[in-house]
Amino acid sequence: MVGAPGTARAVELARRLPRLAVGLHLALVDAEPVLPLSAVPDLVDKQGRFRANMALSGAAMFFLPHVRKQMRAEIRAQFEAFRATGLTLDHVAAHKHFHLHPSILLAVIELAKEFGAPAVRAPVEPQGILRRIDGARSGLTASALAALARVQRARLRRAGVATPDQVFGLAWSGAMTSSRLSGLMAHLPEGVTEIYTHPATSSDFVGAAPGYRYREELDALTSLELRRQIAAAGVASGGFADAVNLSRQ
Repeated sequence: MVGAPGTARAVELARRLPRLAVGLHLALVDAEPVLPLSAVPDLVDKQGRFRANMALSGAAMFFLPHVRKQMRAEIRAQFEAFRATGLTLDHVAAHKHFHLHPSILLAVIELAKEFGAPAVRAPVEPQGILRRIDGARSGLTASALAALARVQRARLRRAGVATPDQVFGLAWSGAMTSSRLSGLMAHLPEGVTEIYTHPATSSDFVGAAPGYRYREELDALTSLELRRQIAAAGVASGGFADAVNLSRQ
């Protein structure tokens, strides 16, 4: 999120880790815009933050050309802010998967190709695998999002933009524990898989989501047992650029 308070520090750390695949996490909700407020007046509330009601905001972007123009300008500004860091753009996603919105997705596709992003996330999460791991069943919201995500994946591929075959992290957002990561490694499907998490050393920071198990996720990601399991399964890990290159071989 290039407009977040910790962006400069994150970029500094990323430059020290040349093998780290860094992506652009577009933010059009629960954040402040990169552009001046005067440039996006219909996207923000009285506090200068993007409107929290995604349904109303999304409807305005779809039906009102002047709001859609502001949205596209803000997305471009975020792409340009990422390019200004000098980091290689490995992939694009959006906060709260707002790029499932068709108007936002169209802008993302055009700019991803213009700015050379190898891939864009399409959050298609196989529910059957989740059930095999912990028996959970998806609700109506998850089912509706899954249908949208499949349409999004098809649109991206028709446009020639790479996207993972499946993504894990939606149902277990903030709770990607060691047992769940281990279960995913044991049931990993064929193809390119994205697993996203929210690791942190503590939950004591501005913007922390209630109930998220940040430290537990960090411990799960850095465990030696997970490394052994990945090696034993012969899983190739890396960023989206790595996956795209492997698929072309």
